[in-house]
Amino acid sequence: MVIKIRDERQMKALTGLSFAEFERLLPVFTAVYEAQQQRRYEQAVQAGSRRRQRGGGRKSKLPTMDDKLFFVLYYYKTYPTFDQLGAKFDLARSKAHERLYELSPLLHETLVQLEMMPQREFQSVAELMQALDGIDEIILDATERAYHRPQDAQQQQDHYSGKKNSIP
Repeated sequence: MVIKIRDERQMKALTGLSFAEFERLLPVFTAVYEAQQQRRYEQAVQAGSRRRQRGGGRKSKLPTMDDKLFFVLYYYKTYPTFDQLGAKFDLARSKAHERLYELSPLLHETLVQLEMMPQREFQSVAELMQALDGIDEIILDATERAYHRPQDAQQQQDHYSGKKNSIP
């Protein structure tokens, strides 16, 4: 690994996972990554834009699959800026950005395959209640966000929340 992890506590602090959980993700993440690389290679060959054999060219600053998985997990646990992320992994800011957006969909696919990705949308209250079976209390943390109002009067009316007319 590019970053040396001293113990279980540090691993959880940097990635949110234990060593065992990380090791559970790694083979599936590797398979998803390899499948994506093979698809890219085949598309480039078909398009006639491939100049080197697969694996040719400059070697990554994230050379192992452990490094790649750790990199994306570290980002989602700590949310550093791309300058900070690049400095931590010896990458340029732009390369840190590029690698994150290359690896994030692979982490998502890994979590989906392992059935570890939580459901984000529900079609009905009954479906939500089924997903929350056995949970007694829910805490919602909501933040009001600014919304750019449309200029068209009909669209403004469609998006009006009625908030200013509510009784305190």
